[in-house]
Parts: sequence; structure tokens; C-alpha cells
Amino acid sequence: MASGFFALLDDIAAIMDDVATMGKIATKKTAGILGDDLAVNAEKASGFVASREIPVLWAITKGSFLNKLIILPIAFLLSAYVPVAIPLILIAGALYLAYEGAEKVYEMIVPHSPAETEKVSIKMSVEEVLAVEKSKVKSAIITDFILSLEIIIIALGTVMEKPILEQVLVVSFVAIVATIGVYGIVALIVRMDDAGFKLKEMSEKPFIQGIGNGLVKGLPIVIRSLGYIGTVALLLVSGGIFVHYVDFIHHASESIEIPSMIKEFFTGLIIGFLVLAVVMLIKKALSKK
Repeated sequence: MASGFFALLDDIAAIMDDVATMGKIATKKTAGILGDDLAVNAEKASGFVASREIPVLWAITKGSFLNKLIILPIAFLLSAYVPVAIPLILIAGALYLAYEGAEKVYEMIVPHSPAETEKVSIKMSVEEVLAVEKSKVKSAIITDFILSLEIIIIALGTVMEKPILEQVLVVSFVAIVATIGVYGIVALIVRMDDAGFKLKEMSEKPFIQGIGNGLVKGLPIVIRSLGYIGTVALLLVSGGIFVHYVDFIHHASESIEIPSMIKEFFTGLIIGFLVLAVVMLIKKALSKK
């Protein structure tokens, strides 16, 4: 009886060891999308008065958890009964990520009229402020759903050959870490300027004032930098999926002797611009009609 109990403990320890190992691999694979998720949500959760930033972020975080509760069971069912769908979903998602990355690059290099964005103004009534908050939260949750789907499918793709229990544990672990990690960091980022103002109020010493000014001025720079990093990450992630899951691209890339990261970046960029061109042609045709 005792030997059976210890054998069970040994099996559990072995499973958890595998889960920890595969969890690290899956987290690395999804790091690119997590970077973009971080950049997007830092931007959406900023721009409010200090007292509303955390409530807005908390609303987005709850929406993110709900997204993952919806996606996880569907992903596990597909893995168990229609595993061939996982690579197809990965490729479809990679097309979207490549398109999004290429669109951001296009906006950086081609002059265009900036889109109107909703902002909170001190002239707004309480009802108008809440309406803007609700709109931004809804937008952030929709974006999070798409990114969460990719995170979960990519994580699942790393453990497709493993037993279903390990799949559930690894992918659930990645989903939880993604949500807590991303929104925890976002919470710190959006409070940077408030921390800076507090430091400036606390002391008149030049050193403290300098740190405070640095935090206040650093917030838009950090958010803008995350946007650039997220764009590169989108193209790397999408390119990596194309290189590994599309046979003719995989074979073509093997004949090119350059670092794999460069291959994946330019693969994502080229395919992204092709998808962007198609989307722009469709939009142009629809606008004429």
C-alpha cells in the first residue's frame, strides 16, 4: 500500500517536472505576443485620471480572465478530437499577427492622417467619462481575446504530443501567468507618472525632483517603446509560425543561410505586407461600391 502511494507521488512529481519544463518552453514561444499584449493594454489603460486608471485596468483584467475561460475548453476539445485544426488555427492567427505588424510598420513609414481616438477631458460630465471608459475597456477586451487565442494555441502547439493532462496543466499555467504578468506590469507602467508626481511633492531635493520628472516624462516613452517592441515581436512570432508550420516556406528558408530570427522577421514582414495589400484592395473596392 505504502509503495503504491510513493509510486503515485513519484508519478505526480514526474508530471509536474514535465509541466515546469514545457511551461518554460511554451512561455518563451508566446513571449512575442505577450509583449504586444503588454504594449496594447498599457496604452489603453493610460490617459485617465489617477483614481480611474486601476478600476479601468481591473475591468480589463477580469475580461481577460473571462476570455481565457472561454478559449481554454475549446482549445482542449480541439486538441483531443480535432488536432489537425490546431496548426490551421495557428497559421490563421499568424496571418492576422503578420497583418497587424505590417500595418504598424506601414503607418510608421507612410504619412497618414491619425485616427480619431477617444480621450477623457476635464470638460466631460461623469456620464461621458464613464462612457469613454466603457468603450476603451470593451476595445481592450476584444483585442485581448484575439491575443489570448494566439497565446493559448501557440502554447498548446508546444505540447500537442503530450498526454491531455499535461496539456491542460501547461496551457492553463501559461494562460494564468500571461494574465497576471501582463496586467501586473501594466498596472506599474500606468502609475509611473503618479509615482513621479508623488516624489516631486515629497521633497524639493534636486535628485528626488529629477527622478520624479524622469518618471513623469518616461511614461509616454515607455508606452511608445513597447509599441515598437510589440511590432517586432508580432512579426517574429508570425514568421516563426510560417517557417515551422508551412512546408514550402520551411524548405525555402532552409536554403537561406542567415540567423533564424532574421528569417522569421522578414518572413512575417513579407507575408504581412501581402495580407495588408489584399485587405487594402478589398477596402478600396468596398468603398467604391
